[in-house]
Amino acid sequence: MTNPPIATLSPIPGGQLVGHHRVAVPTTAANLALHVATLQQQGFRLALVAGLDDRDALRAVYLCTATEPDRRVELHLSIDRGDPTVPTLAGLSFPAGRFEREMHDLYGIVPIDHPLPRRLVRHRHWPSGWYPMRHDAHPAPKFGETGGPFPFLTVEGTGVYEIPVGPVHAGIIEPGHFRFSVVGETILKLKARLWYVHKGIEKLFEQRELPAGLPLAERISGDSAVGHTLAYARAVEDAMNLEVPVEARRMRAILLELERLYNHIGDVGALCNDVGHGILNAHALRIRETLLRINKETTGHRLLRGGIVLGGAVLRRVPDPARLAAIGADIRDVVQLALGNSLVAERFTATAVLTAQQARDLGTVGYVARASGLDVDARRDHPDGVLTDQGLRLADLLTVPTHATGDVMARFQQRAAEIEASLVVLDTLVRAVVPGAIGGWPAASHQHLAGPGSAGVGIVEGWRGTIVHRVEIGAARRLSRNKVVDPSFFNWPALPVALAGTIVADFPLVNKSFNLSYAGNDL
Repeated sequence: MTNPPIATLSPIPGGQLVGHHRVAVPTTAANLALHVATLQQQGFRLALVAGLDDRDALRAVYLCTATEPDRRVELHLSIDRGDPTVPTLAGLSFPAGRFEREMHDLYGIVPIDHPLPRRLVRHRHWPSGWYPMRHDAHPAPKFGETGGPFPFLTVEGTGVYEIPVGPVHAGIIEPGHFRFSVVGETILKLKARLWYVHKGIEKLFEQRELPAGLPLAERISGDSAVGHTLAYARAVEDAMNLEVPVEARRMRAILLELERLYNHIGDVGALCNDVGHGILNAHALRIRETLLRINKETTGHRLLRGGIVLGGAVLRRVPDPARLAAIGADIRDVVQLALGNSLVAERFTATAVLTAQQARDLGTVGYVARASGLDVDARRDHPDGVLTDQGLRLADLLTVPTHATGDVMARFQQRAAEIEASLVVLDTLVRAVVPGAIGGWPAASHQHLAGPGSAGVGIVEGWRGTIVHRVEIGAARRLSRNKVVDPSFFNWPALPVALAGTIVADFPLVNKSFNLSYAGNDL
């Protein structure tokens, strides 16, 4: 795919074209905030901040993206290994402040003048002075109680008390600690403390051969196997300057929408269940099971693993459009029964409102953002080429619904609307695909591709929202770095904001309306 001129892609001079619609700009500590502010004024959002260890120096890469047209600008900041500091951008971008805290915990890079410099990833058992993402990090020392208790803000006053929930929960969900400050039943403040299952995923990517990154990407967050694997594959293909056949792009789009379907209908049922409508939840689970069986027929795996390969895609079978249409009618019945129930409507409406301004300030993405009125969707905003012989792109087939109220009702209706949009896309694409393997790696034609020293970015609209991977290729075409950003990293801070002023009894319902990933966040 051809790129427009650099001046069209970046408002900052001095950049170099390094990938698909992507410009790299070297910056300094003195100019970093100015450059980020300039990009924000031009409509860019901060999509990723990656720490890197180049052995002789540390480095930070700030990826900012914009739409209409698709633009991607990277700011590269070299950091003195002897004085690992960066100027904080927390005053310009809320997500930047959290990325900086993450870099501090994993690389020892200190954000100067950060307004909230407490640890983010580190837990109290992590030994001080141990930064696991550095190349010279020794094996983990013996863990002990070295960090002290997390400095939770204590809310005081007459009638105020705290309710600690977790980190261990009933059922099979992953651990997270929620501390409620409450008056009566009303929530004054909620603090969510995560990273109890930090797995070192980004470290596990290091030194893998490029195809060997696929099974790891599939397991970052199990319900987003397609989204993360596709983002990883696109990042590698961007780094290697590898063109993906149109037929493979169609297959990938089908897999992405199938993943969206089975997750959204599962949430529709779970939300009904949380207000006592168990019958509708049972029907939603029945539909979800049908979709999971279609997934297995399509790729051989219920979570659609194995369908994405570097440079291509593999489908064992193509879903039957008539069967998908029948599933769509079934889903509509469930949604209409839910919305027609007065108890469901009363519990959903005006509960846990996240306003458009709050969603924008926090940098939210995906259905959480769209339910608050933000018109964002990477399928349209960061397109991946044509999908049909007639030159149609996914954006030409896609409707991006939004809702304005930002409450549980809006997040429920948003899922229902996105199911409808996915069914329209699938109805077109499944009629144009023949099962089989298209493209793949390695191939003789790949010998001319870019090699060590190249970097790539993959952007995908997973079912929860925008997923971003940024890879760097080292010697022998092995991964030297893969920075992963799951949409839950952006959306977790929105949950406490929406919950302020609601009642404790609504927490399970509100939490499900966001349905954020612990695994995708706790990398």
